[in-house]
Amino acid sequence: MFLPLVLLDLLLIGRVATTYEPGFSAPIANVTAPLGREAVMACTVHNLSTYKVAWLRVDTQTILTIHTHVISRSRRIGVTHSDHRTWFLHIRELRETDRGWYMCQINTDPMKSQLGYLDVVVPPDILDRGTSTDQTVREGASISITCAATGSPHPQITWRREHSKTITVSDGIQVTSLEGPVLNITRVNRQHAGAYLCIASNGVPPTVSKRIMLTVEYPPIVTIRNQLVGAVLGSDLVLECETEAYPKPVSYWSRENGEIVPIGRGLEPQKIAGSYRTILRLPIRRITSSDYGAYKCVSKNSLGDSEGTIKLYPMPSPAVDNNNVVQRLNIVADKSSDSTPFGTQDFRLQDYNRGAWKDSFHFSLLSSLVLVTYVVTSWTFI
Repeated sequence: MFLPLVLLDLLLIGRVATTYEPGFSAPIANVTAPLGREAVMACTVHNLSTYKVAWLRVDTQTILTIHTHVISRSRRIGVTHSDHRTWFLHIRELRETDRGWYMCQINTDPMKSQLGYLDVVVPPDILDRGTSTDQTVREGASISITCAATGSPHPQITWRREHSKTITVSDGIQVTSLEGPVLNITRVNRQHAGAYLCIASNGVPPTVSKRIMLTVEYPPIVTIRNQLVGAVLGSDLVLECETEAYPKPVSYWSRENGEIVPIGRGLEPQKIAGSYRTILRLPIRRITSSDYGAYKCVSKNSLGDSEGTIKLYPMPSPAVDNNNVVQRLNIVADKSSDSTPFGTQDFRLQDYNRGAWKDSFHFSLLSSLVLVTYVVTSWTFI
């Protein structure tokens, strides 16, 4: 009878001891924090009594804190608690090397512990090494532009063009953006020229980008909108041509005999340049007969040359009155005459010399008739 009572007492004592033994109230939550900020990991315990809580770095087996004391020599490590129930490990000015597993430990026998993971996220950064610089390529060639970036998580690379222009890929397909670290362009043409943006993002602000300029080289192209230009003696006009090329071409005006048009004496070549296009203007003031003829707009660069021709021809004055000869010239495409509020307008070159002679003859005849009528009337009265 005595032995069973002793065994019952021992069991009850064991249960009480087990009931009041320290332990963990909840698992340690994993923590994610950005580089350079502060991370706080929490370990919640119960029935701590005289036992102590310690924080350790698992991979290096380094003791960071014991109870309220900081063991680590790093000034970035700290420890706080809330009523000895929740113990907080503070890691300030986070570094990438702080990423890993951390252990919260109670010094029971045997020891009790649990783990929590600290993830340090790093905003994206585009690397100079491995990323293309500004590129220059001949028209018709192929090119690959690369973009290398780091960060945690690993960044995603997106390619876009400046000013929301589309990117032309194989088979002439146009897209607004492309994913991947390499942008491949086959058979480059001048429409591919411009700025491309390599954008790196991983969900950790800020998103970063790099601007890569693509320059396309091609020989000059000369465009002339009006190849025949008429002008009256003494008038002013401006001849104009447009050139497009890269590298920047040397452009000038010349006459049909190859002589370069000199600056001065009313001939003033002007260039209005853009990035690839140049408008070349040649004002001619107070036109003389020697100014008529062909003018060449010539453009040359290291890849080739091109030219276009404008022919300047004389036009009669709109009205000339000399020795009863009146000429009128109105030039309208595909029309010989047209009706206006003031009558019919004739667009043909007309010579009024014969008409003027007929008018003079009719006037003389009319005058003679009036004179004869006057003489006859006077004779009758007599």
